Formats: sequence, C-alpha cells, structure tokens
Amino acid sequence: MENNEIPEIELFTDGGAEPNPGKGGFGVILSYKGRKKEFFEGYELTTNNRMELMAVIFGLEKIKVKAKVTVYSDSKYVVDGIVKGWAENWERNNWTRKKGNLVLNKDLWERLLNVIDKHEVTFNWVKGHAGHEENERCDFLANKGIKSEHKNTDEGYLEYLEHIDWYQESKIEKEGDLCRKCNTPVVKKSTKKKKLKPGQNYYFEYYLYCTNCKTMYMVEDAKREVSNNKLF
Repeated sequence: MENNEIPEIELFTDGGAEPNPGKGGFGVILSYKGRKKEFFEGYELTTNNRMELMAVIFGLEKIKVKAKVTVYSDSKYVVDGIVKGWAENWERNNWTRKKGNLVLNKDLWERLLNVIDKHEVTFNWVKGHAGHEENERCDFLANKGIKSEHKNTDEGYLEYLEHIDWYQESKIEKEGDLCRKCNTPVVKKSTKKKKLKPGQNYYFEYYLYCTNCKTMYMVEDAKREVSNNKLF
C-alpha cells in the first residue's frame, strides 16, 4: 500500500448455535485484492445471535490498519442493528430499555460499535443458504466451529444466565414490540383456518411473529371465543 492508501477489504461472516441456545460457532472470510484468509471458532454454550455478532467483531478486530470494510452477513439482527441505528440508540440510552432492563447482548453490541469506529464500515445483508459463495463457505466454517473438539467459553452469555432478571422484557402485546429473544420488532400475522379441538371454545385470530428468529407469540387480545366447535 502507498502511504495514503486506505485498503478496501471485504468481510464475510456467518454464525450459529445448535440448538439455540447450545454449542455455537462462527466463520469469517477476509478478502483483500483477491487474497483471502479464513477463520472459525467454536463455543460451548451460546446463541445464534451472539455468534452472528461475534463473527463480525472477530473479523473487524483482525484488521490492524484503518480500512474501508464492506461486511456481508445473513443476519438481519446484526445488519439492521447497525444500519437502522438500533445499537447507537441503545448506547445513547446507556444500554437500558424504557423499563430499565438491559439490552440483550449488550457486551457484544458495545464491542462492535467500538471496533466500527476504527474503520469505515458498510453493512450488507445477504440471503443465507441461497448459493452465495462466501456465505456458504462461512456457514461451513461456522459448523466446523460448532463441531470442533476444543471450544471457547462465552463468558458474556454465562453472565446473562446468572443475571437473566436484569434483561427480562415486558410482555409482547402488539405489533412493533421487540422480540424477547433477538430484539427484532414483531409483526402481526393472521392464523390459518383449522378445525378446533374437541371442547375448545376459542381460537387466536392472529399472532405476533419475529421475522428474524421465527418466534411466535400468542397474545390475549387475539383470543376469540366461539359458540360452536367448528371450522372457522
């Protein structure tokens, strides 16, 4: 590099846990002028979202000079957290929510914002398991981490388990509330018509759904009583 040249680097990442929470791993590819380096790590107990975050953090921390970095991740939790300003907003609020609960994965979001400040970083979402060459490779590397014999300890997740009451969120009641697992705003979805079970005198007209981690929330306001047990 010339003295004033800022390197342009591509960072591809993926992470996961099996089950979730469970054994985890992440895979990282750093690419600069056609040269690539691959990394992976495994963890004894963690979550999918923590591994997605850790993958990006690990890759950025490997870059020792100021660089223009383009990040590619299939995690909307990570990409939206930065692009939509959620993480910066949490930081401004001292990593607490309106009811005083701590933001989930605070330790990693804080670490990610700190390392982003050292570079010029752009985030891009890519669809997972859709034939994207580097994403597929990172998925392979993440699975190597999950299956590796020697795994790390996710101290941040263990601390969360010890103080889980600090992170408890209010009930999910309406569209736009944040998923308790991954902090993604939930959306309203209509339930499919089906035959009620014998003796069942109610059904749920809709449910709240997290598009990121696929969690479903059945809410009391969606409950509808029926007089006859039949198709609806």
